[in-house]
Amino acid sequence: MRFCMDWRSVKFDWNRARAFLVTAEEGSLSAAARALGMTQPTLGRQVSALEKELGVVLFERAGQGLVLTPSGLELVEHVRAMGDAANRVSLTASGQSQDIEGTVCISASEVHAVFLLPPIIAKLRQMEPKINIEIIATNNVSDLRRREADIAIRNFRPTQPELIAKKIKDASARLYATPDYLKRIGNPASPEDLQQADFISFDSTGGLMNGLNELGLNLTKKNFPILTENYITHWELVKKGLGIGIMPDDVGDAESLVQQVLPELEPIVFPIWLTTHRELNTSRRVRMVFDLLAAELA
Repeated sequence: MRFCMDWRSVKFDWNRARAFLVTAEEGSLSAAARALGMTQPTLGRQVSALEKELGVVLFERAGQGLVLTPSGLELVEHVRAMGDAANRVSLTASGQSQDIEGTVCISASEVHAVFLLPPIIAKLRQMEPKINIEIIATNNVSDLRRREADIAIRNFRPTQPELIAKKIKDASARLYATPDYLKRIGNPASPEDLQQADFISFDSTGGLMNGLNELGLNLTKKNFPILTENYITHWELVKKGLGIGIMPDDVGDAESLVQQVLPELEPIVFPIWLTTHRELNTSRRVRMVFDLLAAELA
């Protein structure tokens, strides 16, 4: 017996449901409006219209934000499932596109986005001028399953079954500083000589310090008087002679203002993975960009 859905019983608009979901996830109308690229009054009208259609109150105010009512809490998971289904439809449709034109979004760390991607994108623009490229320069992990990006350059292998990945290579990073800074601290010749040096940190959890100590440096928190989570700022501080920093050696060795610190020290080795969604892997333009990135990054 075939199940027949009564479509007349569905009495709400998906766009309004999407407005409700994004508002619930973002916590305010203003943040949700930015995420959806619409004005706050328009978004507010969509949420109010959905409440009227469903006959329930979905949000209540809490300070400057919004919190879900019990009715909103009960409905939000169902709407989230709808959003995931809509996302899968979009992914499948995008994956079937065989046009070598359109937009491909690449997510990469700040270092990769600034130092490695520009020449690759220049080559791509010469090869396929109808492909538009959007670059998300972030040290956070973009969610490819939710279409935050089409392709991601990462330093780890993804575990989600919906994603496919290709290991490009093992890269290495080393310590760098300006010659003047190294001269000021006595031109260190051994790990012990760095115990009084200043390091520029980009990690508030202590992971960088622990990793360097595993190389035999024996550093403490006093060795990290400057912290920035922005890698480009980190590198600029190093180039200005404020301390010792770490950078992939293909970037660091190309910078004339700095030199390697203790070149005999073992480098920090990390993998580079290229990742995309399984559905998008059948798109000619995504496949073309993926393959070019793989070849050039290698």
